[in-house]
Amino acid sequence: MTHRIGIVGGDGIGPEVVAEATKVLDATDVAYTPVVFDLGGTRYLRDGEVLPPADLTAIRELDAVLLGAVGIPEVPPGVIERGLLLELRFELDLYVNLRPFVGPPSGHNDGVDMVVVRENTEGAYAGEGGYLRKGTPHEIATQGSVNSRFGVERCVRFAFELARTRERKHLTLVHKTNVLTFAGDLWQRTFTDVAQEYADVETAYHHVDAACIYFVQDPGRYDVLVTDNLFGDILTDLGGAVSGGIGRAASANLNPDRTGPSLFEPVHGSAPDIAGTGAADPRAAVLSAAMMLEFLGEDEAAVRVRDAVAKSEDVAGTTSEIGDAIAEWI
Repeated sequence: MTHRIGIVGGDGIGPEVVAEATKVLDATDVAYTPVVFDLGGTRYLRDGEVLPPADLTAIRELDAVLLGAVGIPEVPPGVIERGLLLELRFELDLYVNLRPFVGPPSGHNDGVDMVVVRENTEGAYAGEGGYLRKGTPHEIATQGSVNSRFGVERCVRFAFELARTRERKHLTLVHKTNVLTFAGDLWQRTFTDVAQEYADVETAYHHVDAACIYFVQDPGRYDVLVTDNLFGDILTDLGGAVSGGIGRAASANLNPDRTGPSLFEPVHGSAPDIAGTGAADPRAAVLSAAMMLEFLGEDEAAVRVRDAVAKSEDVAGTTSEIGDAIAEWI
């Protein structure tokens, strides 16, 4: 089977790390057809387009999308983030953001092996809100958090199914139910209801501020975590920091129902300050490609990629040299 994979290099170091990820994909001998898209801040500055309808239509026909990073300082905040990244999440119904973290023991912990399941299309990022008297001394800004039983339940159920496949079979809900008494209550009740169908999965609840402490001091207590969009965004950056650095953090934006393609990307951002220097670590992009292979059913190839990345841990060099080493091991 030949997979049709969208390739979005994007901005900054994005094209550099995606080039290494595709080099590694080629080394696996998995059959795929790359479909390249010119999207990101650079295109927006050039022609004013963020996600043209024709590109969105073409993306819908793909099996998966591999994205490097988007965003440059010259583009105002929110233009690319909302117009491209969030728009793809909404339009393709990428309702699960999946971020695995595996790391050796450090001075703060005994090792990391956890997965965060973040709800990806609702919460504070749904776009509910606005201004009143903008630009005046009496300006008011509101930013609501949208949480539906449907959206919460499908994310929670995905997390339970994932926890069931892992050795520890443990799932922790993370929220702030003592203060966010409406959204938090919906999440807690939904979690409790769904848990009744998974008697083999042990459960726990932590406030998000407590989870931040445990991520640093004792991340080994976690197996699978499920949380809302905003809390998940913050926690997973911290997860990257305690498991080897954000430059190694991979992610998947999943449509588990497979009604459209899923999107895979490193979480380190475009890092324009090091673009073109060869200093970018491509491992996060490569590991994102491994997640993509697994989602596409290419399990053996995904294992080979992860094993090769593990062997490259001590490799120093340029972006391209690290990619070469990983591809050679494969």
